[in-house]
Amino acid sequence: MRLDEFIEFEANERAERRRLAAEKDYGILDHLDSFERRFEEHVSDDAVVGSVSPSIFVGRANYPNVSTGLLSPVGREEQAERFETSAAWYDEGVSIADVFDRRTSLLNSTRGVDVGDAGRIGRSRGPAGGSAAAASVHDAWDGWLGVQREVAIADRPVDVEIGLDGTPDLDFDIGTQDIKTPTGPRAAARTADLGENPHVPRPVKKTLEDDDWRAEGAMTYLYRRGFDVYEINTILSAGALGQGANRRLVPTRWSITAVDDTVGRFLRGSIRDTPTIDRIEVHRNEYLGNAFWVVLVPGRWEYELVEMKSPGSIWNPDPEAGVYLAAASEGRDGRTGYVEETAGAYYAARLGVLEHLDDRGRQAKALVLRHVSDDYWGPVGVWQVREAVRNAFEGELGTAETFGEAVRGVAEHLPISLGRLRRKSTMAAGLQANLGDFADAN
Repeated sequence: MRLDEFIEFEANERAERRRLAAEKDYGILDHLDSFERRFEEHVSDDAVVGSVSPSIFVGRANYPNVSTGLLSPVGREEQAERFETSAAWYDEGVSIADVFDRRTSLLNSTRGVDVGDAGRIGRSRGPAGGSAAAASVHDAWDGWLGVQREVAIADRPVDVEIGLDGTPDLDFDIGTQDIKTPTGPRAAARTADLGENPHVPRPVKKTLEDDDWRAEGAMTYLYRRGFDVYEINTILSAGALGQGANRRLVPTRWSITAVDDTVGRFLRGSIRDTPTIDRIEVHRNEYLGNAFWVVLVPGRWEYELVEMKSPGSIWNPDPEAGVYLAAASEGRDGRTGYVEETAGAYYAARLGVLEHLDDRGRQAKALVLRHVSDDYWGPVGVWQVREAVRNAFEGELGTAETFGEAVRGVAEHLPISLGRLRRKSTMAAGLQANLGDFADAN
């Protein structure tokens, strides 16, 4: 489909999606009221009995002494799988309000630990089956860390009983200026016990048992055996990957980016010697107030993400501010340092592009343009970037004769001028300029 036809087609599709979204009423305040009632019915002052935990959380504040948590829905145990962040959220078409609902419905039972030393809080099984003080996270299979790890490596939510120190604080005072990802109530945990023997997939057992396997190799092994990055980053976060005594708990936010980066580097190596695509392609997707344009160009691997954050959006809240720009790029051999400007979105978007190219057995130059509109009123996490780019390659696509034609066509639908894009983007900078490209625009 020619680029101009593709853009018109996409505009019609977006209008229909907006119409359907406008018909929905998510009733956030009603949700909070019902959740508080449900919480009071199921939680006593000193224990949560018969809960189900689909996931864990490891904080990053005060690293290496961090807060670790078991996340469990309150009064919705039969739906526990729905509360774990995954690609299924995109398939369901969850809204920002839906994410708010699910995140605030999870009780985070927390306990402070050292990321590498489990001796003070865990117990390990000795050679003869007895118990001994655990010297490291690697050895902790009982106690708080043991239960947390069992939840992380299981392939389905796990029955747990959590002893709490007092009643959790229900504080949902989230105003228009709040830019944090919504979370549920927190409570200090005294104990945690399993209510069942969790089912652990065989490939996960293999990575656990191999003490000589570096974390990067174990991650790619699991990915090649069908585990999605969501499952892998939870296992990594629990300190269940890596070489023996070097295993550490990894803050959840760090583990997400680490897995996206590691799997991305693996896929980049896989396509390194493949043929290039044979035409210029433009793909588009829009989700949760974020629009993504992916321009693929024949040639050896090259990648850039340019983010445009509109005034009034969650990361650029001042309605009087101009459009905030951020960009980062890499060549055939990748980067040597962490991306600061675009952070985790860089690796999440890159993963989606690389998965697509790997599926095709091709390589290409890739320019990803992300427009964060003021419809993005609450941060839901980097998963929405990953899934929007992954799914951008489904359905229709546009084609162009030249890279310049593709970028100029897309730029007409961006909140900035082509001139400003060229000044920020490494890939677009090489385009031959017209006087009109430098027209003022925020």
